[in-house]
Amino acid sequence: MKSKVILSIVTICAVFVLLTGSFSGGVLVGHFLIPQNRPTSVVPFLPLPEKTPADGILTPAAPTPEPLQELFKPFWQSWQIVHDQFVDQPVNDEKLMQGAIRGMLQSLGDQHTSYMDPEQYRQSTIAMQGEYDGIGAWVDTTGKYLTIVSPMKDYPAEKAGLKPGDQVIGVDGEDMTGIDGSLVIRRVMGTAGTKVTLKILRPGVSEPFDVTLERAHVVIPSVETKILDNNIAYIQLFDFGDKSTAEFHKALKDLLAQKPVGLILDLRNNGGGLRDAAIQIASEFIGEGVIMYEQYGDGTRDTYNASPGGLATKIPLIVLINEGSASASEIVASAIQDYGRGKLVGITSYGKGSVQNWLPLDNNEGAVRVTIARWLTPKERTIHEIGLTPDVEVKISEDDINNQRDPQLDKAVELLIQK
Repeated sequence: MKSKVILSIVTICAVFVLLTGSFSGGVLVGHFLIPQNRPTSVVPFLPLPEKTPADGILTPAAPTPEPLQELFKPFWQSWQIVHDQFVDQPVNDEKLMQGAIRGMLQSLGDQHTSYMDPEQYRQSTIAMQGEYDGIGAWVDTTGKYLTIVSPMKDYPAEKAGLKPGDQVIGVDGEDMTGIDGSLVIRRVMGTAGTKVTLKILRPGVSEPFDVTLERAHVVIPSVETKILDNNIAYIQLFDFGDKSTAEFHKALKDLLAQKPVGLILDLRNNGGGLRDAAIQIASEFIGEGVIMYEQYGDGTRDTYNASPGGLATKIPLIVLINEGSASASEIVASAIQDYGRGKLVGITSYGKGSVQNWLPLDNNEGAVRVTIARWLTPKERTIHEIGLTPDVEVKISEDDINNQRDPQLDKAVELLIQK
């Protein structure tokens, strides 16, 4: 059979956007992509139960496939016990079903494989529109606590001083310990103009502290450009959405028309996005060759090559990365590093090197997000949970931030002037 996967999302499924009424499952996307068809094993479905007229208790709608009958006896026994003996009746059968799916996926031990209930999935797909109400931050929902990956420029999270690595351990006075990150997002959501108080646990800070933010209407940016002193072009990419490729191409073309002597690509705090956008944007700098591999569990792999016609394959190049540069950002940066096309400046990146598919379930029952592959750099490096080590490490201190200094950008300019 051919896979009928609807979404192929590289990031950063670890990375979500904090929004009111919507968030993105690791990436900000604008439309669904149909990935390359791949062979897949056929797994028999456990039939959904239906009520019997006699007792109203749920029983299988059809016989469990024979190979699984013995295996699923404990499941149906437990199902019956709940309906017979649980103190608060009637139980919510849909919630039981959703919980069973959620538990099954959690048992795989992969932080990026999970179940999204219908509301979570609805919010994920709404987020693809590109405008929201929220605090404006990329977050990771897969750890013990909801964690800030990077705040968005000029939005409440950044203005309030939230930083990559900040953990949300409380919302409006309620402890979020043990609460799933996707549920914590809902608590942070709210209408623009309303306020939310987050209790933050910050690495290196001994005591948690409260931060109160006023939610705002968030328009997700894609590209920002300027010409720096010494005629050096600067282009910052904020995400890898469906519009990013075209916007980046146009912005790059406009910059190069000014005949700069060098180019700085800023991928700091870029939480990633669509794989195909990453391939196309990397192709602007790499004229030919492999951009990345997707390595599957059966040992097979797909190869993604550069598209011809890149605009900036010769100009001296520096790429800025930090701990908020994830997945699609790492695809681009690693290809540039592997080919020696430019130097990476900053600090070690996030380290998201897996690929997820989102498969909507029948009857609008949400979706299953499954890790299907690891991706490798052109030199077949894996960066998952490792990150990319910059060629030139430059840290930004608290004093730099307080005095609005950017030593990473300064170093990039210095290196280009030396060239």
